[in-house]
Amino acid sequence: MHDPEAPELERGPGARNMMEQGLEVGRAARREAPGGTLIDLPRHQHENRLTATRDALAARPPAIYEGAFAAGPAYAEVDLLVRNDYGWTACEVKASTRAKPEYLPDLAFQVHVLRDSGVQVSRAELVHLNRGSVYPDLSHLFVHEDVTPDIEAIAFGVPEQIEAQVRALGGALPQVEIGPHCTEPRDCPFISRCWPPLPPYHVRNLYRIEPKKVEAYEQDGFTDLRSPPSGLELSLIHQRQVRAVRSGEIVVEPSLARALREYHGVLGFLDFETISLALPRFDGCRPWDQMPVQFSAHVARPDGTYAHHEWLADGARDPRTPLARAVVQACRGVDKVVAYYAGFERECLRHLARAVPDQADALEAIAERLLDLLPTIRSHVYHPEFGASFSLKKVLPALIPALGYGDLEVQDGEQATVELQRLMFKGDGMPDAERATLRRHLLAYCEQDTWAMVKLLDRLRGFAAAAQLELF
Repeated sequence: MHDPEAPELERGPGARNMMEQGLEVGRAARREAPGGTLIDLPRHQHENRLTATRDALAARPPAIYEGAFAAGPAYAEVDLLVRNDYGWTACEVKASTRAKPEYLPDLAFQVHVLRDSGVQVSRAELVHLNRGSVYPDLSHLFVHEDVTPDIEAIAFGVPEQIEAQVRALGGALPQVEIGPHCTEPRDCPFISRCWPPLPPYHVRNLYRIEPKKVEAYEQDGFTDLRSPPSGLELSLIHQRQVRAVRSGEIVVEPSLARALREYHGVLGFLDFETISLALPRFDGCRPWDQMPVQFSAHVARPDGTYAHHEWLADGARDPRTPLARAVVQACRGVDKVVAYYAGFERECLRHLARAVPDQADALEAIAERLLDLLPTIRSHVYHPEFGASFSLKKVLPALIPALGYGDLEVQDGEQATVELQRLMFKGDGMPDAERATLRRHLLAYCEQDTWAMVKLLDRLRGFAAAAQLELF
């Protein structure tokens, strides 16, 4: 209301992707109540939508999709309104795979508006995706949860909430103290305006610290990691972080050398990129499965150089068979396979094993040979520029400043997922040059991930050697 053109309100690629997939889910949910009337008018045409909805109600269809209703200052659009033996069922459709508590106030508001506008609502449902639904059998794609008792309990407070909202919309910009409400149930887009920037030595920057613990520390007067109170009990990671912040230098534990002993033999470095679809399109997939569609691998040669292998899906066909075979070929002869957060790569390998049975044994063997570089760093190294994170995007520029992601067009996994889906499902409509450019950017991003692990391991070995020398 007070800054409608705020840059924080602009949807990024990830948010737009989620919205598009949510619209697909909404369209699919209409098949749960066939024969209904769709109010297919632009969202901003409120009066026209209200009139079209009234006309649809008069025609007594079995269901109304995206109907618009108003009562006093309140206006609501209802995903599905389905006729039942006692009136109507109001359905809120969600692309998630479970019902979340924050969905209930929205549906309670809709039910209030429906009833005040003369629609007899006898039941309220949250309709969400069913993780048990497996393509190609999508006959049970949705779960209908009866939340009528919850909605009735909330409904008593809705009129008061509407009055409060109307007052807020008609008043000046409210001044609200910052606190836990800024991130519940999700982050407010304006956090950067309200929360003061914290110095890197603030106690809130402790790795994965719980908000309640931060509050306790702050109440005790402990806010500066450079001067922790005596007797303070900290985890080993937090102790290492405090030492690094206080000294302004990287901390390397002598135990790193022992941890690196398992990185021996012929090493391969593996990274997958995935897509994630609300509505599955490939055999064996469930809603929101992360399906691998791209990989990069660097494999050590005897002369100290590295061979690079890569594969990228192109088009809407199921890519898993050629992808699986390419991964197996790339990792042939490799003793250990290095990944960063190996649990993700392990799941990708096992997904491929289920989808491509003739490669299952070889893929499982690769999964058994995985080494995880992330805990090796997390348990033995801390650089002040990690910023309380051990993600590859933080660790790499801190330890190897000349190597990063800033000069790449695709710079993170979320962007890669969105662009992979665009390449696969919209690539046929792209000009050849645009499609080739997109492929090049995606290949460069994935290759950077595996080359980053190669260089990080080299750097860690250098740290370990230096730490061992200091002991003697």
